[in-house]
Amino acid sequence: MREKEVKVLNIDKDEIENKLKNIGATLIKDEEQINIRFDSEESILKKNLNGYLRIRITKNLLNGETKNTMTFKKSISRDKLRVNEEIETEISNVEETSKILEILGYKKKRPGLKHRRSYIYDNIIFEIDTWDKETYPKPYLEIEMATEEDLEKAIKLLNLDRSQITSKSIAELRKA
Repeated sequence: MREKEVKVLNIDKDEIENKLKNIGATLIKDEEQINIRFDSEESILKKNLNGYLRIRITKNLLNGETKNTMTFKKSISRDKLRVNEEIETEISNVEETSKILEILGYKKKRPGLKHRRSYIYDNIIFEIDTWDKETYPKPYLEIEMATEEDLEKAIKLLNLDRSQITSKSIAELRKA
């Protein structure tokens, strides 16, 4: 699957959520996530493939269900939009899958904890993300869309500050 996205930094979560409700966006997710990245000591996945391997444990706060997924995410481009290739599969046992990855030479990184509320409007997904303070200290809005035209539509709908829009990853934002 290919995903196109940007982040909008320095948001007021309540203001964004009110704007989304006012335009008629539908709440589709309210979840708590544990995100665990894996890579070799030499960061082979990052250096050679421009990607990373992740196990995500997602607790759906709308229905109480928990889902575990393993994803390889590769950055394809970073122009105006961030375009990623994702290969994802559901897993039944996080601990055993982690052990397999460690046997293969991948080291577990510090888990990141995230709360995500997602809305959809006209096939544009708006995700309000709040990480634990060690991972990323400020909430942001992630917008997933099919085209640059959809991004322009989202910017106008929510009256977003263009200077706060970035295609950078969390790792890049932490270094800034």
